[in-house]
Amino acid sequence: MRVLPLILCALLASPLAAATPPRLVEPALRLPAGPPGQVRVALTFDACEGVTDPRILDALIAHDIPATVFVTGRWLARNAEAFARMRARPDLFEIEDHGARHLPAVDFPTLVYGIKAAGSPGAVVQEVSGGAAAITAAGGPAPHWFRGATAKYDTSSIAEINGLGLQVAGYSLSGDGGATFSRAKTARQIATARDGDVILSHINQPRRPAGAGVVDGILQLQARGVTFVRLQDAFGPGDATGRAALPTRPF
Repeated sequence: MRVLPLILCALLASPLAAATPPRLVEPALRLPAGPPGQVRVALTFDACEGVTDPRILDALIAHDIPATVFVTGRWLARNAEAFARMRARPDLFEIEDHGARHLPAVDFPTLVYGIKAAGSPGAVVQEVSGGAAAITAAGGPAPHWFRGATAKYDTSSIAEINGLGLQVAGYSLSGDGGATFSRAKTARQIATARDGDVILSHINQPRRPAGAGVVDGILQLQARGVTFVRLQDAFGPGDATGRAALPTRPF
C-alpha cells in the first residue's frame, strides 16, 4: 500500500506544513505619570524621506512647542536647512533614529504595507546603526530611540534593536494615519489626545492636507493647556528602564 507515503508527501507539499512566519507586532508607548493635575502629551514625528512640511516645522518653532523627530538618512540627505533649524532649537527638538533607508525593521523577508522589509538580522542592524550614524554625521546627537518604517517589528528584531543600545519608540495615538487623513480628521484625531498619549504624525508630506490638520490639532491641545514633552523629558536620555511597553497590537 502506498497510501501513507502519498499522504505524507501531500502534507509536506501543503502550505500548512510550511514554517509559519513570525508574527509582526506594533509596540505601544505611553508616558509615565507626571505631576498631579498636569495633562502631558508627547508629539512625535516621522521624517521618512522626501522634503519637510514647513507648516508643521514653522508652527512648532513659532509657538515654542517641543517635539521628538525621527529622521532617516534619506531625509537628512535632502533636508540640511530644516535639520539646521531643528538643531538650532535643542530646547524644542529631540532628534531620534528612523533608519538609514526607511526599511521596516523586520528580520525576515516580507512586505509591510507594500514596503520591502530589511529582511535579515544583519540588515536590521545596518538599518538601525546606519540611521544613527547619519544623525551624528549631520551634527546631531547620538540617538537613544528608534522607530522603524511602518512601526512594525518582530520580537527578535526588537531584541536586535535593544542590543544596539536603542529602545523602540511605540506610540498610543496615530495623529494623521500615515499622512493620509484629511485636514479635519487629523485635527479631530490629535485633539482627542489624553494625558500620557504619545502621538505619531509625519513631517515630510507638505503637499497633503493632513499637515495642516496636524497644526490645527496641536494648537487646539495648546489652547486646552496641554503640556507638550519630548521622550527624553519624560523618560530621561540615558534611562532605559520601563521605556518601551511590551509589543501589542499584533499585525
